[in-house]
Amino acid sequence: MAYKPRTEREEITILRSLHARMDLSEEDKWNYLKLKKGFEGEVMFDLLTEKLQSECFILNDLLLELNNSKFQIDTLVVQDTIYLFDIKNHEGDYYYEKGDIFLKSRKLMNNPLDQLKRCETLLRQLLQKYGFKLPVEA
Repeated sequence: MAYKPRTEREEITILRSLHARMDLSEEDKWNYLKLKKGFEGEVMFDLLTEKLQSECFILNDLLLELNNSKFQIDTLVVQDTIYLFDIKNHEGDYYYEKGDIFLKSRKLMNNPLDQLKRCETLLRQLLQKYGFKLPVEA
């Protein structure tokens, strides 16, 4: 069971309400659908972590800050090691070229591995700052 349950971001709630009442701009509609799909993926992942049989803490939906840098972690599973999960729930055709990820339409996407590495680095620094010595696996 999750020690810290997941909550829907306020931005999704606001965009859902606006979407029901008006025509959103293409950018706002795309952002709403992306956030909604991402949250749905996180909830599906939560269903999997609820089935874990081992002794562990599950921390969902963390917003942390270190040295004026905020970072968001989807899920941490804490045992003798801290397992960091960054959940993605995309659909469509993508391809990888020279370290970049593109939609089939050639639109450059944010590389999720870059985001994961940033979160891992900041989490390690935060743990070090407070004297925790657990290993981290992203």
